[in-house]
Amino acid sequence: MLKIGLVGYSGRVGQLITQHLGEDFILSSVFVREGANLDNPPKNALVSNIWEDFFASCEVVIDFSSPSATQALLQSALQFPKPLVIGTTGLTQAQMQLLNQASKLMPIVYATNTSTGIALLNKLAFLIAEALPESDIEISEIHHRHKKDAPSGTAMTLAQECAKARGLDLQSVRVSGRDGNIGARGQNEIGVMSFRGGDIVGRHSVGFYCEGEYIEITHNATSRATFAKGALRASQWVKSQKAGLYDMSDVLGI
Repeated sequence: MLKIGLVGYSGRVGQLITQHLGEDFILSSVFVREGANLDNPPKNALVSNIWEDFFASCEVVIDFSSPSATQALLQSALQFPKPLVIGTTGLTQAQMQLLNQASKLMPIVYATNTSTGIALLNKLAFLIAEALPESDIEISEIHHRHKKDAPSGTAMTLAQECAKARGLDLQSVRVSGRDGNIGARGQNEIGVMSFRGGDIVGRHSVGFYCEGEYIEITHNATSRATFAKGALRASQWVKSQKAGLYDMSDVLGI
């Protein structure tokens, strides 16, 4: 059984990971912030606020926490390298640089969405954006009312794949809102729009709009369990990889 260390145990996905371990995984360590108390501490797992002890008790770390917690994880991993699966979204540019720095010492799967379906959506978005360079690209995402970051990390990854397919700098062409008399749509614009409401787990759509026809591809997440299952699949894969930064497409071999 693969020994999993978990950062973000108390979160929604963290709890689902513990419920879907099955026979191939065991939760061996949980990291908690100093002074924090767990309402339902795991049985037969080390619960620690000391990074060295946490790392020593596991083979692969799965992180679904917060940007600040992920930053602390990466800083400590530089001292105690370990294969990582990181699903935390909303990382700053500096935190992404730290992620890249750590990947030179250890294998890291970083995914803004660990579902296998989203990995396929990313691949399809790249292929269509490349094949239809004249199409207007519009991306929309909707999540539950409690989600804090917008656009979602998944929507931004989709936008990045489309920009990459066309050799564009995403920050120069991304539009995340339209209001008033703004004029005609720019040729290279990539629209990324966000909606929030209810308890929607996640819906992402990418539209490619041409003269006379259009293509829309959509992924609907109906359960957060898909994120947990994808993260566990990624942990099984990353344990035997060399140092580097990977994503779910690498895990799936697509």
